[in-house]
Amino acid sequence: MVFILAFIFRPFTIVNAGERGVVMQFGKVQDRVLDEGIHPIMPVITSVRKLNVRVAKNSFKADAASRDLQKVTTELAVNWHIDPTRINKVFQKVGDNEQIVLGIMTPAVSEVLKAATAKKTAEEIITKRTELKQEIDNDLKTRLAAYGVIVDDVSLVDFAFSPEFSRAIEAKQIAEQEAKQAEFIAKRATQEAQADINRAKGQAEAQKLLRLTLTPELLQKQAIEKWDGHFPTVMGGNGSLPLININPANLNSQKPANQ
Repeated sequence: MVFILAFIFRPFTIVNAGERGVVMQFGKVQDRVLDEGIHPIMPVITSVRKLNVRVAKNSFKADAASRDLQKVTTELAVNWHIDPTRINKVFQKVGDNEQIVLGIMTPAVSEVLKAATAKKTAEEIITKRTELKQEIDNDLKTRLAAYGVIVDDVSLVDFAFSPEFSRAIEAKQIAEQEAKQAEFIAKRATQEAQADINRAKGQAEAQKLLRLTLTPELLQKQAIEKWDGHFPTVMGGNGSLPLININPANLNSQKPANQ
């Protein structure tokens, strides 16, 4: 009979891992919170409501407007858990885990997101994603801490803009890429032109230096060094050999002979 009565009235309760027990007597929440394990209770008089205190993940979608009045649809993932030391107060004021998500977290996420995106333009929302995430994270932690809900982390999963704005962003990116390509081509053309000028200057300086250093003695020496020991079969009218006794001063003024 004792075992039968114990099974029917259950004068004990078991709190599983990752849970906390909210003790109620005749429906009134008590200050005592039950940790994991087995605990004796008074049947009929005392009841225990078990709540999960593990980290949970919930996704939220909310619409907002940027500072330049662009519609932004944002998807957030929030990792959170109930403060184990305040679980009795949370259950008394809000309810269980499902009621916390629907009654507290959903409107809080929407309001925090709208306040954060309203401070930035649509372009800043994209380019300053980390800064926006940090602001939402801090504001959401502060807002939900008053209800005994601890926010572990907030992730910005996705942003979606209107089709018109998305096409405008794509067109801007294409224009920037084309401008960069045109700048590169112009810069390369300038460098090639400067290289041609430098080569021309170098050739002119070399020719000028050659004219200054070209002497009859040098020409005579070069002709002798290149001579293979055979006289040419054709000679000039005065019987002189080619490249012999050539005056370099006359080279510049010499006109080309008619063919």
